[in-house]
Amino acid sequence: MARKHILHMLTPLRQMSPFDVNMALDAGFDAVVPYVDVKLAEVTGLVQDAIFSRPPDAGIDTGIFIAGKDVSLSLDMFDAAKKAMVPPFQISVFADPAGSFTTAAAMVAKVEKALQKKFERGLEGTRIAIFGATGVVGFCTAVIAAKEGAKVTIVGHDGTERVNKVAAEIKKRFGTTVNPVDGSSTAKRKKIVAASEVILAAAKAGVQVISKVELAGADALLIAADVNAVPPAGIEGLTVHANAEPLETTKAVGIGPLAIGNVKYKTEFGLFKKMIESEKTVTFDFQDAFSLAREIAK
Repeated sequence: MARKHILHMLTPLRQMSPFDVNMALDAGFDAVVPYVDVKLAEVTGLVQDAIFSRPPDAGIDTGIFIAGKDVSLSLDMFDAAKKAMVPPFQISVFADPAGSFTTAAAMVAKVEKALQKKFERGLEGTRIAIFGATGVVGFCTAVIAAKEGAKVTIVGHDGTERVNKVAAEIKKRFGTTVNPVDGSSTAKRKKIVAASEVILAAAKAGVQVISKVELAGADALLIAADVNAVPPAGIEGLTVHANAEPLETTKAVGIGPLAIGNVKYKTEFGLFKKMIESEKTVTFDFQDAFSLAREIAK
């Protein structure tokens, strides 16, 4: 009799995301069990309950998924889950809080592909400004882009206090430097856009962070990308279906949320499939998500 593929989904929030539950089941898990209000200190016990309840050779058929909306907490939970293993009792672990790892991976992969196809260059040395950088997607996008050699600016819509903290956390956790700046006024945002080659909008759904006024005169701008599919667009004039197509009032091309979302969906689905099909236990974080998104992006 074939052994069941079981996924235990841990979140510090009151509810598990239905999106992630559906994705995991559609990818092929036989059973998906959510655990909510999970504290960091509880991760070790839950993981060890999962590993010791099945023989060592069942580790490849058992998985832990780390959810939530706090990148740092999710990474701490991810690390705790990995440290809880007692070889030969080991299981697979995949972290994707609020879908941020796979969404950020998809956004950067789409930008990288457009840079290669349209401008014959890569991320290395590219000036990238991220709006909405204090959210989970913006945080992960900043880390991925910076680790690929981009010159990353994270923009605070309400001043620099929060983005300073984000920059400090990225430096401490990843040893990577990003530049926090104040984007609290139209004039300041216009200056930031004009100094950038790529702008990325990762703000909350339904919030416009860049207007046509702020895009005007940005002659160095090559690409503008947005993950917000809820009107109004995060970047004014950028359509949801845009796939490296001309962005009105600029010389740049735009990448819309549905083009990014298509890669995000395939990336998360693909990592779940890899958990199920792998012949050994695996661990996946945002770097693994980016590696797969790069293969998928067109």
